[in-house]
Order: sequence, then C-alpha cells, then structure tokens
Amino acid sequence: MLKRTKVSITKEKRIRDYIPEGTLSFDDEDAEGIVQPHNDALVISVLVNNIRLKRVLIDPGSATNIIRSRIVEQLGLQDQIVPAVRVLNGFNMACETTKGEITLVVNTVGTIQETKFYVIEGGMRYNALFGRPWIHNMREVPSTLHQALKFPTPDGVKTIYGERLAAKEMFAVDEVIPVSTVSTSKGPN
Repeated sequence: MLKRTKVSITKEKRIRDYIPEGTLSFDDEDAEGIVQPHNDALVISVLVNNIRLKRVLIDPGSATNIIRSRIVEQLGLQDQIVPAVRVLNGFNMACETTKGEITLVVNTVGTIQETKFYVIEGGMRYNALFGRPWIHNMREVPSTLHQALKFPTPDGVKTIYGERLAAKEMFAVDEVIPVSTVSTSKGPN
C-alpha cells in the first residue's frame, strides 16, 4: 500500500512523490542537537545476556559481528565459545584470527534476538561490533549523520540514538607532544 504525499516544489526542499508505508527514513529533526559537520562513528549500548554492554560500534562495512574475548570472560560465558578458527581481514588487510564463535542474547530497546559473534583476543577500542548480519536481521537502518538507527517492530518504528561522547572518546586522536631530551651527563671540565 502506498501513501501519497503532495509536495510543493521549492528550491530549498527535497521532493518526495510518495513514501511506501513502513519506510524507515531520517529527516532534519533526527539530527537536532548534533553539531554539523561531524565524522563520529555510531556507537550504542545494548543488553547482552541482561548485562548492559557499552561501546558497541555499528559498522555496516563489516561482514561479521565481533566481540572481545575479555567481554565474554566478564560475562562468565567463556565455556560457551565454540572453537572456530576464522581469519578476519581489516580495511588495511591486517589479519585477526578468531578464538571461536558464540551466540548471545541481545536486547535492543525491547527487541530480543540471538546473535552470533566471532570472539577475538585483539585490542579494539570498542567492546563489540555489530556488522551487516545484525543490521540485516534487525532490519535496521543506521545513520552516522543523524547519530541514530531505526528499525521496524510490531509496535512501530523504534529509534536508538548514538552515544556521541563514547564515540568521541573511542576514536579521539591523541596529540603527541614531542619531549626534548635533556642530557644529564656532564661534559669535560
């Protein structure tokens, strides 16, 4: 079923002839309060096995969901890791070998879903990464520009807003201040 919307043509507004029922979209109101321009990553918090997990990166460019081994240990679930060696390649072709995989219950604003993660030992600035498998299963539409993601539920469209401070802390570039070396040795007298 299509919902028709009349739109007047002006130079300043975008034109939409019609919007299919149930379409997920973002508008300027979704970006209120966000200083533009920005390059912040989309970082959220979710419940994993009923424990709040902060610093979860939403990455539509990733073909996998990833979780740090340290987080699985803190959840007390290391015995549930199924050994599965996979080699994951990053954008710079750096390789990371997985420790295994684990399926965890993820609660996102009341939407509960079992999600398979690859467990890695390596250091990451985030605790978990939700890639395309999670994004597609949730039927989610992320927007880094609007710092939000939306997904349909039987009760309507739900929105999760990004945690901008966490994103800024995670991906901040530290300024390196050169330290001059001071010689403490005494020269010839």
